[in-house]
Amino acid sequence: MHEPLASKYRPKKLDDFIGQEHLVGENGPIRKFLESGNIPSMIFWGPPGTGKTTLAYIISQDLYYDFYKLQAVNSGKDKLRKIIKRALANKEYNKRTILFLDEIHRWNKAQQDALLPYVEKGIITLIGATTENPSFTVISALLSRTKVFVFKQQTEENIFNLLKKISKKEYPEISINKKEFETMANLSNGDIRSSLNILEMATTLALAEKEENKKAKVTTQILESAIQKPIYYDKNGEEHYNIISAIHKSMRSSNSDAAAYWVERMLQAGEDPLYIARRLLRFASEDIGNADPHAVVMANSVYETCQKLGMPECGVSLIQLAIYLSKAPKDNSAYVAENLIKQDIEKYGNLPVPMNIRNAETKLMKDIGYGKDYQYDHDLPNKKSNQQCLPDKLKNKTYIKNK
Repeated sequence: MHEPLASKYRPKKLDDFIGQEHLVGENGPIRKFLESGNIPSMIFWGPPGTGKTTLAYIISQDLYYDFYKLQAVNSGKDKLRKIIKRALANKEYNKRTILFLDEIHRWNKAQQDALLPYVEKGIITLIGATTENPSFTVISALLSRTKVFVFKQQTEENIFNLLKKISKKEYPEISINKKEFETMANLSNGDIRSSLNILEMATTLALAEKEENKKAKVTTQILESAIQKPIYYDKNGEEHYNIISAIHKSMRSSNSDAAAYWVERMLQAGEDPLYIARRLLRFASEDIGNADPHAVVMANSVYETCQKLGMPECGVSLIQLAIYLSKAPKDNSAYVAENLIKQDIEKYGNLPVPMNIRNAETKLMKDIGYGKDYQYDHDLPNKKSNQQCLPDKLKNKTYIKNK
């Protein structure tokens, strides 16, 4: 039976673990936990293929804990109850229990709540793995009882060395040059599992295309024709917010190259172009405002263009808009004013409208002072009365800068 390379070459001890030196290096916290023989509950957060599952397995082997693994996507409270029952029995014999919960972000609040008391009492040592920011996906009570460790993308150098080592052992009959190893390392996007899958696909294709009486060879053409570089992106996860933030802040910095790049990154990852158009429309008011009132008109026009054309045709319109907004003069006075006004409304509530600018619709209203001393600005020589228009408590308040 064929065993995938990612499974066959999964490290079984810490010294064979690849990358994450900040966690498992000589002074890394997880190495120190292992050396002490006592580990806390932890959340491993990082991109796919960075070693989260592998490290959890190594921890369980080194410490001889009772180890259970759940895949959050297909496991619920019933499986959890069985593990808790075993964990309670283990505690009677002073044996520790590790629960490795892969994709913990896929468990809802009720499921995480069910786990909480057993983590709190130390009946279960939790190791949760997630590709999404745990601040958004793990309940605060559970998060406060765990240590979060961030896993970084594997370096191309680490992946390059691993691919060379494994291919020499697994595929001695296939020729792979340095350039092709570098291409595979690049295509893997920092994901070891992906890199090994690429190696398997490339060698299979090389054997299929092998000419008679010649050695099979992995070529750049084989790699480029068979494999597309994955783009790490999650429409509902942290990377979504990271990239939209990058678009906004690049335009605010008037960096049109960066803004165009991040817009295209979102589009290539499958983001809804209307979402991007909405954010650019918001930017036109928040950061440009009256420094260039036409920016809102153009942003709204591009939004309508996206509605009419859809992808991929509307992509160039979004890039055009991102460039325009980046180069436009900036003025955030409307945004600042909105926030200041919100604060005063929250602080003072429903302050009354000054009597002078109220309409006297009836005789009674006029008799009690509605509209008294109102000045009709058009009748004045300079067309400006300077009469009070804000409530009494705010009458001297200024919200708009650079009037």
